[in-house]
Formats: sequence, C-alpha cells, structure tokens
Amino acid sequence: MLRDVAFLRLWSGTTASGLATWALPFVLGLAVLDRTIGAATLGLLLAARTAGFLVAVAVGGVLADRYSRRGVVLWAGLAAAAATPLLALGLGRSLALMLAAAAVAGAGQGACRPAFQALTAEVVDEDRRQTANAAMTLSVRATSLAGPSLTALLAFVLDTWALLLGIGVLWLVAALVPGAGRAGRAAEAGEGSGVGEARGAGGVGESGAVGAVDTTARRPSFFAEFAEGLREARRHPWFLAGLGALTVVISTGYSATGVALPLVSRDKYDTGVVLAAAMTAYTLGALGGAVVVARWRPRAQGWAALAGLGLYGFAPLSLLLPVHWAFVVAAYAVAGIGIELFNVPWFTATQREVAPDKLARVSSLDFMLSYGLAPAGLALIAPAIEHFGARPVLAVCAALCFAAPAAAALVPSARGFSREGAGRAEPEEAARA
Repeated sequence: MLRDVAFLRLWSGTTASGLATWALPFVLGLAVLDRTIGAATLGLLLAARTAGFLVAVAVGGVLADRYSRRGVVLWAGLAAAAATPLLALGLGRSLALMLAAAAVAGAGQGACRPAFQALTAEVVDEDRRQTANAAMTLSVRATSLAGPSLTALLAFVLDTWALLLGIGVLWLVAALVPGAGRAGRAAEAGEGSGVGEARGAGGVGESGAVGAVDTTARRPSFFAEFAEGLREARRHPWFLAGLGALTVVISTGYSATGVALPLVSRDKYDTGVVLAAAMTAYTLGALGGAVVVARWRPRAQGWAALAGLGLYGFAPLSLLLPVHWAFVVAAYAVAGIGIELFNVPWFTATQREVAPDKLARVSSLDFMLSYGLAPAGLALIAPAIEHFGARPVLAVCAALCFAAPAAAALVPSARGFSREGAGRAEPEEAARA
C-alpha cells in the first residue's frame, strides 16, 4: 500500500494528525510537571479540546459531504496548526486564550476525522481498503507506543513552548500533504458536475457555468443534511448495532479500566510496573491485531469483528479476579488484539456499505458517540468506584463488554456487516481470500 503515492500521502497526513492528537495532552502534562500550569488548568484545557472535537465532528461530517473532503482536511488542519502557537503563547499568561486555542485545536481534530474516513474511500479501491485501514491503525498504534519515549527525550532539550510548536508543524503536514480523492480530481478536471450535485454542493450546471444563486436556494440547511446522514445510518441495522456495542464497551469497559487499573496496580500489586506493562501490552496487542486483520478475511466478518470487540471484557475481568499480575498484562494484550479485529473491518464496511455522498456524516456519528461518551463514562465510573467499590463496578463493566457485542451479533445483517447480510459478504470475501 505504501508504494501507492496517493495512499502514501493520505497515510502520512493521517499519521501526522494522529501523532499531533496524541501529543497535545502529553505535552500539556509536561507543563504541569514544570509548574507552568496547574492540574486544574490541564483539566479545563482537555475539556475544552473535547468540546471543540464534539461540535466540529458533526459540522465536519456535513461539510465533507457537501464540499471537497480534501478541502475540509486542509482547513481543519490549518485551524489546528494555528491554534497551537496561540496555546503556547497563553501558557501561564492567559487562561482564556489557552481555552480558546484548545477548543480550536479540538475542532480541527474533530473536523478531520470524518473527512479522512471519507477520503480513504475516494483514494483506495474497495478491494484494498481493509489493508489500507490496517496500515493507518498500525501507524497510530506505533506512534502511541514510541511517542512517550520520544517526547520525554525531546523534553530534555526543548521546552513546552517549542514542543507545542512541533505539534503545530504536525498539523501542517496533516493539512498540506494529503492529495485529492477521485471526486476532487474529477471536479478539478471539470468532469465532476454530478459530484457537486450529489453532495449538495452544486455550483456547476449542465453547461459548466457557475450558478451560485440557484444552488444555494436548493441546498438544504445544515440540520437537514445532518438528519439525512442519520437516516442513512438507520438504513444499515448492522451499523447501529455495532455502534451501540462499541459505545457501550468504550464508555464502560475502557473507562472502568482507565480509572481502576492505576488503583489496582498500586493497591493490589503494590507497584506501578503493572500499569505500565498493561498499557504497553494493550498497544502491542493492537499492533498485532492490525497486522492480522490486514490480510485475514473471515467468512462472517461482522461476527468475527464483534467477537474481537467482546475480548475487551477480559481487561476489567482480570482486574476483578485474584490472579497474578501477568494475567492482567495478558488480558490487556488480548483486548488490544480484539479492538483492532473490530476497528479495521468496521471502518472498511462503513466505507463499502454507506452511500458515498453521506459517508462523512455517518462517520461523524460514529466518532460523536464512541468518542463523545467516553468522557461521560470516565466521569461516572470514578464516583461509582468510590461509592460501590471497584469489584462490583468492574464486574458490571466486564459483563456489559461481553454482552453488548453478543447482542449486536443477533442483528441479521451483523454477520457480514452488510445490509444484505452474510449472503453478499461471503462470496466477496471468499474471492478475495
């Protein structure tokens, strides 16, 4: 895949955006360590970034279906790149400036996500998309594994201000490096009159002349276009079922382990090594899962993906049971493998099944729910553990992680992640294998 120049450019852009997204909270954490900002300020900045993400992911989905996906990536990346120097300028000086910059950075991240998903479907042919999605997730996992060490080393020679400027450079790469997809190239060549109309962008009539007044009059409102994306999502029962399962796993299992793992590592095993080893094992497992799923084509791909998602239940279960710490590390490795066995086929099926002119809006719904409810889960899990104790909370979360994917698998079309069910998916996958 990396020998394909168009995909290589897209891969480089998504990798840069993923690294920038990961690096910002880490660098701000370094600012807390050197007492440039306080812990409370860090919490406010991360909350502002999350708020910007949630608003922009919905707006970005509509814009990426209405206009050029490449254009949305460009402007969203430039906005995030411009926000990071402002964040650096406000460090320790202006809370209002820092909050505004963090919100804009989050908005850039949010607008990029659905646009990148839709752009992948334009750049990569259908029979290679699973490999392409696996390559992208490999880069994200690799940077999250090597990133902390690299940033810590850079912190010895660079201050927080310089590291934030480096994040801005990463966003510039994300904005400028990716090329246009097939629809964008057709529009630039004057061949895409139908493309603009299909996305609701208009602008080019049958004669090739620009008709701004007429197309603006025909264009539906933002909320109408977003509702159209919701209707498209409802046409795919497998998508709604899978998204519900993913949301449950992230908002309960992921949140519970995020809160409980440090406590269990400290109180049960009396060492911070378990925390570091488990998180490293999760990332290594995800890397392994991405390698496997790049070429693995099971006949019932949807069921296999949901089974992989259910493997996350072993993470809270291992924290609950009286086992040696090695079992905790192994459970996190299994959870990492499982999450990529789900993620890659999930993205690929969405790109294949959803109408191309509504793909960004449906993808934005995915990110809004799966990512958006994670902070709510974290906010609720912590007081629940304090009130009821870790064991009952972890038991409930483990049960939900196992039960939600199993319930989603009962939807007939979930077997092949296709509206036609496994009947359509099996011959295709057999042919590709």
